[in-house]
Amino acid sequence: MTPMKPVWFVLGLLALALGALGVILPLLPTTPFVLLAAFAFARSSDRWHAWLLGHRIFGPLIEDWQSHGAIDRRTKIIAVLSIVAVFGVSLALDVSSVVLGIQAVVLFAVATFILSRPSPPDR
Repeated sequence: MTPMKPVWFVLGLLALALGALGVILPLLPTTPFVLLAAFAFARSSDRWHAWLLGHRIFGPLIEDWQSHGAIDRRTKIIAVLSIVAVFGVSLALDVSSVVLGIQAVVLFAVATFILSRPSPPDR
């Protein structure tokens, strides 16, 4: 066993837990955490990686990304709405203009990346 396998495994579990929370918490993204979990499990546990790829909810997200670099339309919509909500909360909390500027640039870049990904082919 390589010394990094346990580190990758713990990272995979943490990412998977955050991804699972993202399914029920509207401002926590699911897809990036599930992709990170798949990446980590591929380096640490064949069993967990296979389970994640076969999962009825998370498996298709990973497959779409691995095969096509794609994000489905529903996920894009949720992501962009979450980005707008986060920025709106920051405005409502009267966050400093420097922080708002940095946040605007980062969130715009993330939204641009998400929206630039193709949608997966129909199944």
